[in-house]
Amino acid sequence: MVFGWLPMIRALSRLPNIAWHLGRAGVLGHMANISMLPSWLRQTCRLLDRAVRSRRAVKDAGDALCQALVRLGPGFIKFGQALSTRSDLIGPELGRSLAMLQDRLPPFAAAHARQIVVNQTGQSIENLFKQFNDEAVAAASIAQVHRATLVDGRAVAVKLLRPNIEKRMQADTALFYSLAQIIEWLAPGIQRLHLVTAVRQFRQLSEMELDLRLEAAAAGRLADNMQNDEGIYIPWVDLENSTRQMLIIEWVDGIRIDDVASLTKASHDVEKITEYAARSFFNQVFRDGYFHADMHPGNIFVRPDGTLVPIDFGIMGYLDFHDRLFLARLLSAMLDRDYDMVASLHKDAGMLGEAVSIHQFSQSVRAVADPVMGKALGDVSLGLVLGQIFQLATRFEIEVQPQFNLLQKTMVMAEGVARQLNPTADMWQLSRPLADDWMQNQANVKTQATQLFNEVTQVLSRLPKIINDFEKSQKEYPLPKPPVWPGRIALMALFLALISFFTRTH
Repeated sequence: MVFGWLPMIRALSRLPNIAWHLGRAGVLGHMANISMLPSWLRQTCRLLDRAVRSRRAVKDAGDALCQALVRLGPGFIKFGQALSTRSDLIGPELGRSLAMLQDRLPPFAAAHARQIVVNQTGQSIENLFKQFNDEAVAAASIAQVHRATLVDGRAVAVKLLRPNIEKRMQADTALFYSLAQIIEWLAPGIQRLHLVTAVRQFRQLSEMELDLRLEAAAAGRLADNMQNDEGIYIPWVDLENSTRQMLIIEWVDGIRIDDVASLTKASHDVEKITEYAARSFFNQVFRDGYFHADMHPGNIFVRPDGTLVPIDFGIMGYLDFHDRLFLARLLSAMLDRDYDMVASLHKDAGMLGEAVSIHQFSQSVRAVADPVMGKALGDVSLGLVLGQIFQLATRFEIEVQPQFNLLQKTMVMAEGVARQLNPTADMWQLSRPLADDWMQNQANVKTQATQLFNEVTQVLSRLPKIINDFEKSQKEYPLPKPPVWPGRIALMALFLALISFFTRTH
């Protein structure tokens, strides 16, 4: 393991403060029970826990970790939320706790907010807004939101990044990277959890959230995808005046989707709203392969006409066609409790190594899924079951794709929202007819031919670069063998594309 000495020294200098907050919340006591940590490190955690644990520390590991992360600041809050997508690393129960981590902080001063608007647009507040409310309506770790009215009279929400948040997030990300390296060095047995990889994924998500132009683009893409869908509406974005640090988006008047009392009082049809939510989730994930990945209750409102309106498009997920087809078949097999099919799907997708017994994997899936799937359908959490399967990845050396981790977190959130809204409903049974129809339509010969054509086109589009790189390598490192002609390279690329396509779809 190669360390950058300066980042490592900085990380070590911050460890006492981190350990103090972890200890006060009771997290160190839970860490002492992690068997893969060295015995000396577990004993150290146990002693520190006895010395600094607060009397108000909670017993639940997830709640204790959430409390500590909030005390440690914005970067730690966002890292906890990102870590919630790694059920294979931390387990589905802890992942579910972190997925619900509250992201609320005191707002920064109104004077700073106004100055950000001026700096970003080069205009005065009066030229851009007829009215700008100095009091923030929401304040999170990355940004805060103010209500305003454009000069043309349209009501908008103005989202502003916190001052210096980029530098703070970069410092915290560097800290997490160094700590992950140190932990893997101290406890070699933990390397199979890929902590360093988890930090890299977190850095990518953070960079996207710190550029509000990307959120504006995400809202626009989602709006295009769902413009003809019944029961859901995506707010418009003022693209002309939105910038890297400021997003101006349509103001949404509505009731939070988890405020069942207010929905009932307003005479909303809860069953219809549940149906809209299930269909919307299905369309985003399977039909479009582009989904809102932060669907906690505070990000979904119900308009007076019963239409669902999601907000906050900073975290989005993407699934290509093969991922969607795999996932649809997997969820169908899970609902049928066909664990042999679940194992076969993993094997066919190349996710199980040649040395892994498909029967052993099937038995392991049954062991973790049956206790959950045996419940009444309305009580089944497919997101939780999927997390249990992902946790088997470390034992069977499965490389779980990051997009599936993000989707699993989204599923857990969606299920939580559905249960709060309508405890008797089962969103997966509502979605299943849609999934079956989609699989039937997408698995036909015409669709596969289209996918094959697209893949071959992509390969052929890269041929000039392949040929150029080959010719360059021949000049720098000439080989004694006769050169391979470009036509042979094209045939080989086409052959590999055909094999890749048919091994993933059959």
